[in-house]
Amino acid sequence: MRFIQIDKDSKGTIATYWSITLVLAIISVLFIKTPLILVPILLFLAVFAFFVFWFHRVPDRKVPEGDETLVTSVADGKIVIVERAYEGEYFKDDRIQVSIYMDFFDVHTNFWPVTGTVSYYKYHPGRYLLAFLPKSSEKNEHSSTAVRNSHGEVFFKQIAGTFARRIVCYSKEGLDVARGTQCGIIKFGSRIDIYLPLDAEILVKEGDFVKAVETPIARLK
Repeated sequence: MRFIQIDKDSKGTIATYWSITLVLAIISVLFIKTPLILVPILLFLAVFAFFVFWFHRVPDRKVPEGDETLVTSVADGKIVIVERAYEGEYFKDDRIQVSIYMDFFDVHTNFWPVTGTVSYYKYHPGRYLLAFLPKSSEKNEHSSTAVRNSHGEVFFKQIAGTFARRIVCYSKEGLDVARGTQCGIIKFGSRIDIYLPLDAEILVKEGDFVKAVETPIARLK
């Protein structure tokens, strides 16, 4: 049986939130003497502490075997955009954009969508608009990565949201990566934009719920 794995870059975050929670629990016990008030507060703090731990987990997912043309989901969440769009940072031409919105309760660990070599990476500081807004793709803090293999090139952005204040990305130009292994994490509500070749076969539609690693997003030609 596999124990719950926690993101390696999130242990400090968990420790910080747990310390704050512990301090609040101690203060509550010292100053609140009414059980009907104290018990709900302590229960809330305990649930919050568990949620912080659970949020930063790295789920154990099965990578689809065989078809190396498959592009799998970078993240858990809901498909909010599937459309032809101009990609102005890297390709500078029209692509098929597929966007995944992660709400507060989705796993926020991110995974490589294809096996290949990182051909581009750039970090962009920015604002913290609501992640589902169209302008968040350009205005918000985000990391941009392109991965190339013999079937084509996939470009994706990890986009911070209103509550996401840190993006962790393992991208480095020239790095060889494997589909389904962890590529980073976005801490609290956020979004992923994936840009695919125009001739790619899109396997999802708006409104679909997808799982990182296990849900095919597209098939490259």
